[in-house]
Amino acid sequence: MSDIAGIVLAAGKASRFRAAAGDAGPITKLVARYEGKALVRHVVDAASAADLSPLIVVTGHADSAVLRELEGLSFEAVHNPLYETGMASSLRAGLARCPSSAAGVVVLLGDMPLVGPALIDILTAAFRARPEALAVVPTYAGERGNPVLISAQLFSALAQLEGDAGARQVLRGLEAHVLEVAVTDAASRLDIDTPEALRALSQPFASDTPEKP
Repeated sequence: MSDIAGIVLAAGKASRFRAAAGDAGPITKLVARYEGKALVRHVVDAASAADLSPLIVVTGHADSAVLRELEGLSFEAVHNPLYETGMASSLRAGLARCPSSAAGVVVLLGDMPLVGPALIDILTAAFRARPEALAVVPTYAGERGNPVLISAQLFSALAQLEGDAGARQVLRGLEAHVLEVAVTDAASRLDIDTPEALRALSQPFASDTPEKP
């Protein structure tokens, strides 16, 4: 069993996507199709292939539809009844299922279909090499992206978040303890907020490998 858990956040209402898609759109953007499968399926497939255990998927809005797209995969489903209050409640729900033995957790967003297992494994390998780090984040072209690996040292702080706050709020003021890993593709910066963004989605970028010095 890995000492690093995974949490896929798949609970939100995706109001912006649904408003743009109209009545003909999917009940949630997470079940919208990209390359023949749901956006959330891409993310959970990647997390399943990476070195994460346990893998926890937090659902909320349209949970039945989301779980239907994930049939056949091995993960622990957690329903967040407070999903309308924002991301923080989903983080808390996922963290509550992490074992006490976990050294950290990789937090993944359910609407980032280009994130692959290689990128996740880059984060976990960097953390194991620098276990004193409080977080590991990927950067592309100098900009931070997702997923983010959070040390267990910050679990209690994450559990105190409210509203739509995420892990980045906890990391403010802790920059000296955040390990950045440069990557050479834009997958870590690409989430799907609108139907237009989904239509424009091209083939996955070059690779999930770190930039050479």
